[in-house]
Amino acid sequence: MLPTEHRLRRREDFATAVRRGRRAGRPLLVVHLYRRTDPHEAGEIASPARAGFVVSKAVGGAVVRNLVKRRLRHLMGDRLGSLPASSLVVVRALPGAGAAGHDELARDLDTALQRLLGRAP
Repeated sequence: MLPTEHRLRRREDFATAVRRGRRAGRPLLVVHLYRRTDPHEAGEIASPARAGFVVSKAVGGAVVRNLVKRRLRHLMGDRLGSLPASSLVVVRALPGAGAAGHDELARDLDTALQRLLGRAP
């Protein structure tokens, strides 16, 4: 589970990450990353990285969507330490994510984050 200080909750934060951030697409998900360059823009000097998730009905029924969200929250919780401070991340699950296993989601998430952060896989 993601701690409260690491969750995206406001619509404006989701919109900022999607509209102003960089995007990396994978077969199972799309990751949007917005890095704040000015620390005063974030409201605090050292605010933590925050993540939000979008899982639509195209992924599956309610049980499948909740399973995908739980898996993605768990995976992002392990990776928040590698993200720059004050960054916003939105992970959008694509329809294939409902049938994918934990390892497949982890692989796609890692690849997308590495691409966005400019690191070699």
